[in-house]
Amino acid sequence: MKPLLRILIVAGVFSLIAPTSRGDSEIVIAIRYLQAQGTSHSHLYLYREDGKLLRQLTSDNAGQDSGPIFARDGATIVFTREKPGNVREFWSIDPRGAGLKKLEAAPDWYVQTKSSPYFTNVEPEESASPSPTTSPEESVSPAETPPSSYKSPDGSVELILREDPKDEDDQIDGPGHGKHYLLRDLKTGAETEFEKLPGFYGVFRLLHDTQDKDQHFLFDGPLRLAFFDLHLNSTDGDTVFALDLNGPRLVRLSPNWAAPIPLPDEAAFLTFTENRYVPIPGGKKTANCSYMERWDEKLNKIRYAREKSAALCYGASMYRPGLTPSTITLRRDSN
Repeated sequence: MKPLLRILIVAGVFSLIAPTSRGDSEIVIAIRYLQAQGTSHSHLYLYREDGKLLRQLTSDNAGQDSGPIFARDGATIVFTREKPGNVREFWSIDPRGAGLKKLEAAPDWYVQTKSSPYFTNVEPEESASPSPTTSPEESVSPAETPPSSYKSPDGSVELILREDPKDEDDQIDGPGHGKHYLLRDLKTGAETEFEKLPGFYGVFRLLHDTQDKDQHFLFDGPLRLAFFDLHLNSTDGDTVFALDLNGPRLVRLSPNWAAPIPLPDEAAFLTFTENRYVPIPGGKKTANCSYMERWDEKLNKIRYAREKSAALCYGASMYRPGLTPSTITLRRDSN
């Protein structure tokens, strides 16, 4: 697993109350905008789901605000404030920016919130190595191993992860790999090699849901997606592509890593997105940054951050009135 070892995605319990009068879904994000001089600090920012910044909720520079989580009814946001000397405080605030309050301890629901699913790397089982007494003739060659295949939940298509043992690109996890993967239409029998799909650069592993390793597709309303990772190089690390079955086409979600986070009952998903070597405004330095982004059914994205900013995401939580689950939250420790 890649950068997601550092984060915890959590979802709130189902809301049994009526939607609030605030209407649209909102997302609160702990963002640390990096600056060329001095110490930068993480504060909470509240966005409407469509990307409109509603307000900055905190501005105290005594520490780093992180891990915001909406309460189940959306009326309160609880967050952590990390101060020098390993001091950790818990605070709450109203989404409208009122009622900032230091808490004696973190509420039980804040501590105990369960993880929600996101898509991550497939970790194939390690095949047993031949024993020292096994002859080469008894070993099964890669060419004899049948390719993995995955059928979509609606039974319309099948992904066949076929490799060519004579193709050098198929021997490594890197650009060009996966050109012989097949997209098969199960109704017509038509097959398309991935190399012929718009946006093909290379794909390697098919990502799976963290809570169900047999779930490899994101189908919700008009969304019909699967996700693949690909190693780029030692400098740029890995990246993630979305296979849009409506195209079909491949869309790269980030120059570097991006973790897709489903939004159940919405034709959209979030990503925790990493961008390496982002210029810090006002200076010559760069930084490895992270952002929250939202993608719609046409794979258009919204970034919840200032334009051309170098920033770090220290957690986020979305409150969705009338939807289940009512909250979807990304929790990440600051550093």
